[in-house]
Amino acid sequence: MISNLRAIDLYSGVGGWSLGLRLAGIDVISSYELWGPANETNFKNNAHQAQTVDIRRLSLDDLPPDIDIVVGSPPCTQFSFSNRGGGGNLEDGLRDIKKFLAIVDHLKPRFWAMENVPRVSKIIDAELELGGKLAEFRHLGCATHIVDMSEYGLPQRRRRCIAGNFDFKKLQAYRTEVKTHTLGDVIAALSAEPVADPLFGVSVPREELSDHVKEDVLSEEEVRINRANKTTHVIYNAMPFPDALDRSVRTITATCTRVSRESVVIPAEGSPTDFRRLTLRERACLQGFPITFQFYGSSYSQKLRMIGNAVPPAFSYLMGKVLNDQEIDDDLDLKTASRGLTRPKPIPIDTPPDRVGARYPANRSFRFAVPSLQLKSGVRFELRNDTSADFVSWQVYFYFGTSKQIKSLQLDSDLYHHMIESMTDELANTVSSVTCSALTFARSADIANMQTVWTHKGPGGTRPFMLLDALDEAGSLLIESLIPYEEEAKGLVDAALLQQHPDASEELPGVAKLHRNSVLIIAGLLLGSSLNPVLAQKSRPPAFHTKANKS
Repeated sequence: MISNLRAIDLYSGVGGWSLGLRLAGIDVISSYELWGPANETNFKNNAHQAQTVDIRRLSLDDLPPDIDIVVGSPPCTQFSFSNRGGGGNLEDGLRDIKKFLAIVDHLKPRFWAMENVPRVSKIIDAELELGGKLAEFRHLGCATHIVDMSEYGLPQRRRRCIAGNFDFKKLQAYRTEVKTHTLGDVIAALSAEPVADPLFGVSVPREELSDHVKEDVLSEEEVRINRANKTTHVIYNAMPFPDALDRSVRTITATCTRVSRESVVIPAEGSPTDFRRLTLRERACLQGFPITFQFYGSSYSQKLRMIGNAVPPAFSYLMGKVLNDQEIDDDLDLKTASRGLTRPKPIPIDTPPDRVGARYPANRSFRFAVPSLQLKSGVRFELRNDTSADFVSWQVYFYFGTSKQIKSLQLDSDLYHHMIESMTDELANTVSSVTCSALTFARSADIANMQTVWTHKGPGGTRPFMLLDALDEAGSLLIESLIPYEEEAKGLVDAALLQQHPDASEELPGVAKLHRNSVLIIAGLLLGSSLNPVLAQKSRPPAFHTKANKS
């Protein structure tokens, strides 16, 4: 009788690697993870030795012998682009990758595979070169690959680096053998009775489906923020709102809030105007976990972290087939391999999701692009508050240039008068009539109390989004009125740049783009520079005016 291959799982989390390998016929002898709740989850679901240990301090002599396969997912935080600056500590992150490779070198398995964020691919390739920090492991036969797991049956567009010495061509061949799934498939399956797992085929009565507590629908303000963060973000590219049900979902993350750009938002059942976030179980299913898998976290946020940081078992199952050296004509049906899956006991308690009506700090920031005055690549006009002074002020800001060289123009009365003086009388009259309505709204708005409304700490007559909508509407009207004056608008762009950057206007980044979109740019410059003096005046509370007059 041929015994199964033996594997260990490093930086194992809740056991995403372990479950997939087990379903592929591989014996996971032991797993290693520092976070206790993740280890408890792994142990209860996968029924193998799950050691709570700092792998950086793990002695090589304590590892089990005769290991055929080593898999794992060193922490990705230090390599993440989540802040778009890539500001993680790469030196620290490489310590975990180096320890992983040292364990592979010590155990000398037949195959090994490591999962991480895509950025790690180039880092590993560079550090394996002679003189690099990983050069001592060049003999391990490491090759890095970027995969999109949606191509392997996962209902999620999850791009990851998979490094190792396995047969990548065999993994690629599996793509034609798996069924694709969508976000809508998962939502529908988890709403049925009984609940039949769309990926694994296992079924449970609806009342036994855990972690499927639906939170309250998003409030009007939360919908507005989510929509803006996704469709008109001040920096990042646009994404759909709500998320499309007829395709795979965006990457499931480890953290999100009710107003997060990363949150997946779908229509709420029974209402065409209401929206909600995903339940924990929906997120887990999209992450490739079977509905029988239980998460032993003590809070909602802990379970979010467990799910978002995991390796999807639906993908690691296929990796297990590759590491088990199975041919393409072998049975790849995940549902067949999952027939014996059952829920572990005891079942963990359902953890309540975030609630509506959270308190906000007095300095809660507001920063949203004016939809009609926004271009791609970061060229935008945005409404922002400034909470650094004795009172909160509201202003329109303009940014242009490149991601590495961001420039701005001060939208004030000096710029407005300079532009009016630089244009023909016909255009000046046209502009004045259009901006008049926006100025009327601003003069009548309760700007001084907008921050109180925004922080949910008291009443006020004007909400920040009301002002943003007024800017959006005025911007659209200005653009329409400026279209016949496009050539003149190009000259006005230069006049505005020269007014504030007289010594560097020819060297400013992105000027050609401003010229190509001169009508929109001039509309925004005129609107912001005419409104900002009014907003500045009305931002000051009455007590401040009295104090200023006495002085």
